[in-house]
This record gives sequence, C-alpha cells and structure tokens, in this order.
Amino acid sequence: MELVRQWKNWKSGWRYATILLGIYGFFSTVKPLEPFLIPFLSGLDKNLTAEQVNNEILPVWTYSYMSVLVPVFLLTDWLRYKPVIFFQSVALFVVTALLYWTKSVPTMQTTQFFYGVVTACDVAYFSYIYSVIEVKWYKKATSFIRSVQLLGYTVGAVLGQLLVSFNLMSFMNILVFTMILTALAMVTSCLLPMPKKSLFFHRKKPDDREDVIEDIDRGSTREMPGEDVKENNYTGKGSLGKVLWLVKKDLAECYSSRNLLFWSIWWAMATCGYNQTVNYVQVLWEHVEPSQNSSIYNGGVEAVSNLLSAVTAYGVGFTEVRWEHWGELALGGFSGLGCASLFLMSFIDNIWLCYAGYVVFKCMYMMLITIAMFQIAAGLSMERYALVFGVNTFSALVLQTILVAVVVDTNGLGLSIIPQFIIYASYFAVIAIVFTLRGLYIIWTFRRERPSSQEIRL
Repeated sequence: MELVRQWKNWKSGWRYATILLGIYGFFSTVKPLEPFLIPFLSGLDKNLTAEQVNNEILPVWTYSYMSVLVPVFLLTDWLRYKPVIFFQSVALFVVTALLYWTKSVPTMQTTQFFYGVVTACDVAYFSYIYSVIEVKWYKKATSFIRSVQLLGYTVGAVLGQLLVSFNLMSFMNILVFTMILTALAMVTSCLLPMPKKSLFFHRKKPDDREDVIEDIDRGSTREMPGEDVKENNYTGKGSLGKVLWLVKKDLAECYSSRNLLFWSIWWAMATCGYNQTVNYVQVLWEHVEPSQNSSIYNGGVEAVSNLLSAVTAYGVGFTEVRWEHWGELALGGFSGLGCASLFLMSFIDNIWLCYAGYVVFKCMYMMLITIAMFQIAAGLSMERYALVFGVNTFSALVLQTILVAVVVDTNGLGLSIIPQFIIYASYFAVIAIVFTLRGLYIIWTFRRERPSSQEIRL
C-alpha cells in the first residue's frame, strides 16, 4: 500500500508529466533522414528534379503552416493540449508513411502539408506543461523539455550521418526506423495526464485578467489575492467570442509597449528569413556538391550547428549586458554577421565554406532569438507570454508566405537556389541596417537624457 501511495504522489507531481512530455519530445524529434531529405527526394528512390523539390514541393510547408496555425492554436486551448499532442504524433507518422510509400509530386506536396500541421502543433507541446504543474516548477520543466527536444534533433542528425556514411541503412530503411520511433512517441502521448484547465477556454475565473506572473530571471512569483495556484479546477468555460475578445484586449495592451513592438518586429522578420534558409539550405548544398558525386555530411553539420547554437543561447544567460540599451544594436550587428554568412554561401562554390556559413548563421539567430524571447517575456504573464509569441510566429509565417509566393513558387518568380539565397542575404542586410540605426538612436537618446558625466555601464 505504501508503494501504491508513493506512486500516486509521484504521478501527481511535476516530474511525471514533465518526463513523459520529454520522452515524447525526444522520440518525435529523432529524425535521421531529415538532414538528407533533399538527396533522398532527388535520388533514385523518388527521382524528383531539383526544380520540382525547390519550386513545387517545399513551398507547400509554408502555406500549410500559416493556414493551420491559428485554428490549431484555438483547438489546442479548447481541447486542452493532450489531444493535439496525440494528433501531432499521428500527423508525423502520416508524413513518414507518405515518404516511404509514395513518390509523385502531388503526394510529396501532401507530405509537406501534413508536416506543416506537425509544426503548428508544437504550440501544444510547449504549452501543455504549464497547465499541469505548479508555477514554481515552470523554469525547470521548460528547460528540461526544450533541452530534450534539442537532444532529439542532435541525436537524429548524428545517427543519420552515421547510417549514411557507413552505409548501414538505405534511406527507405531509415524511414522504417523513423516510423518505429514515431509510434513510440504516439504511445507516450497517450500516457500524458489530461489537463483540467487551459489559458482561455477552460479558466478558473474567465473574467480575471491578472493571472500568476512569474519573473523567471529572479525566480519570484506574484499571485492574485486569495487564489491558490496549486488548484487546477476551473469554474467555467469561455465562449469563442469571449476568447477572441480577450485575445484582442491582450494584444492591444501588449503591443502598446514600443520596446516590445520593435523586438517583436525583429522576431517576425528574422524568423521568416531563418525558416527560409533552413528549409532550402539542403537544396543549396545539393547544388554546390551533388550527393551522387561525393560523400555528404549534412547530418554532422546539423548536429554541430544544434550543439553550438545551444551553447551560444545558453551563454546569453550569463552575460551581464543591459539589453534594454544595447539589445537592438546587438540585433542589428549580429544580423549583419548572419547576412555576411548568407552572402558567403551564395557566392563561394565550396561545400565546406557553405557548411561553415550555415553554422555561423544558425548560431547568430539562436543567440538573438534567445535575447528577444527574454526581453519580450520580461513582465508578461504566462498567458500573454504564449499569446505574444504565437502572434510573432504567425507574423513571421505571413512574411514567409509572401516571400515564398513571390520568390520560390512557380506561380511567382520561380527562382533557382542561388538567386534565392542572394535575396535572403539581402533581406537580412535590410534587417541589420534598420536595427543598427535603431540601436544607435536608442543609445544616443539615453546618453542625451542622462548627465554627461555618467556612462552606460555594461
């Protein structure tokens, strides 16, 4: 009986749900074939042309992701996360199955549609944990699930590189292995505890607007008077009209802050360019060094870029910099380095320099997005934190959809891969110039408003 009681206590604690979600995140992100998707599609298994992959198949992911993100966000809250996480695993299994059994352009486009759904469902993965654990465990749980997901991507990239380099598995057998991992993720999602509340539709007090606020940097919390944050029961359900009204009200209040607005603008613009680069970089690598003619190391490069990006992002937390003064100048300066990396990848016909440029570009973005997330999250409640991040992501997708439709899609310009990357590099050059000027203006304003004898101290 004592063992049963201990098991029930552990199951109801924060570790049980967090560990299960971490296991799900790991198995759903170990994708050994992902770094070699373009060589797979253009190789003997599928025999698709570079133009079909670049201009007809890959753009569907962007259109799909943008079109389903808002409905998935609302469904995630209404269904209370767990069903959407399970649906994500099902959609991922469908993606893998379609890659295995089909080979025509329309079916590959269908694959990209379902992968857009999988990506959109990440909102459930990252929001679930906040509905089943206490506020004091948010920091540890968030760190754990994000680290495990990054570990999954890294393990998948390394595993894929080993399997391909040593010819241990064919691409088709790697897909079978991936389906097994996805099935494990699907089973794990069924074991997750069902949340009793959510941010909008299932609230304890739907009319309350001041929720628990956690200052992650200081580790302190502030609660509503008389409200027990450990209580998971809710007293009512919000209608769709009420939810949309709350969303509109929150957005108006959040974006009334000029600093938050500019950080969000950078987030949307940079994420648009980052997504385009990551989505099409394999096409560039295939153009520079065709996989049929030589060994490829896409998996190793992805693994290195993930690990260095993690180190870079983690190191931001230990830098003693007043980001409210220097942050936007950093956004401009490091975006400039990312721009230079993209120009290098566009004009230098050397695969190793392309690999190096990609690693630098990814590290710069991960470092800056970490700073942006921290600056935007400061002072926001968890409710508004999720909402603002979701709106920023949606804005990035709108920009990306426009970019894809004009530059990549066959109904637009339908450019080949080198002109595409020149445009992406030029796009980051605009970001760098705008935010460098904005950063210099902020520093000049701050110096003008303070006594001349005082300096801005790092």
